[in-house]
Amino acid sequence: MNEKYIELRTRSTFGDIINTYFLFLKHNFKTYTNLYLRYNAISIILTLVCSYLLVTGFMGLASRDFRFGMSNNVETDSYFIAGAIILFLIVFVTSLINYSFSSAYIADYANNEGKVESKRIWKSITGNIGTIIIFILIGGLLYIVYLVAAGILSLIPFLGFLIQYGLNFTMSAIFGLTFMSIFSTKKGFGEAISEGFDFTFSNFWRLILFGFVVGILSFVFMLTLFQIPSYLMGIYVYFSVESGVDLTTSTLATLFFTLWFAIIIISTIYIQALSQVAYGILYYNLFEGKYNEFLQKKIDQIGVNE
Repeated sequence: MNEKYIELRTRSTFGDIINTYFLFLKHNFKTYTNLYLRYNAISIILTLVCSYLLVTGFMGLASRDFRFGMSNNVETDSYFIAGAIILFLIVFVTSLINYSFSSAYIADYANNEGKVESKRIWKSITGNIGTIIIFILIGGLLYIVYLVAAGILSLIPFLGFLIQYGLNFTMSAIFGLTFMSIFSTKKGFGEAISEGFDFTFSNFWRLILFGFVVGILSFVFMLTLFQIPSYLMGIYVYFSVESGVDLTTSTLATLFFTLWFAIIIISTIYIQALSQVAYGILYYNLFEGKYNEFLQKKIDQIGVNE
């Protein structure tokens, strides 16, 4: 057994689950991140491309506005629109990949005592591709319903805001737990989403609190990741303005803004993947709490050994 292996299939308190999440990241952060980068190499390249298109288009539009339409260039509009479309597709597809990757990673970790292999993860993803596609379609419809409900609730002062956040945490829990059900127990779509709903609403307030804590942790982590590139960008913009550099037409400024924007997108998607890791750890705790399979297995093994 891996000496740093952390057993996830336990019946833990809320605080222990959060602590397990931190311990998991402490011992597996490097391995997880290396595999994450391998699975998202193409997405990172496409993110750089769409960032360039968005930044170029935005700067072109800004330059045109500042000059009162004297520099009307159709290409700037095309760059901006193309970049926005590519960005939407990248975020959507990459998020689904990361839901699958993180879930498969946690399942492989739990089933092989911490000895994760990329081949098994890839085989698990491809083996469940049909279920994932169905979930994407149904999940998309659920998300549309959520957006409509969130829009209506936003009209209600304060109380609507709280309910809206509760719905957000609920949707995150259903999606996260359903993906884990698909990869950990090899369930079909119907059984997996049924288990996701069951775990979510039978532990509703616990999951709302869990989503809130994970959200805060993700926000703090996101600020940490954004801090260095944002400071560097601020320093560059300050000295450029002081030197009289036109940022809207500077090639160097375009390069810096492209890298800065790409880092923000990549970091945001990465944090979302880590959030799914947290829901993966929570899933095993809820599963063991309901079915008690792992403990029973250990008890049976003691009886055999004796």
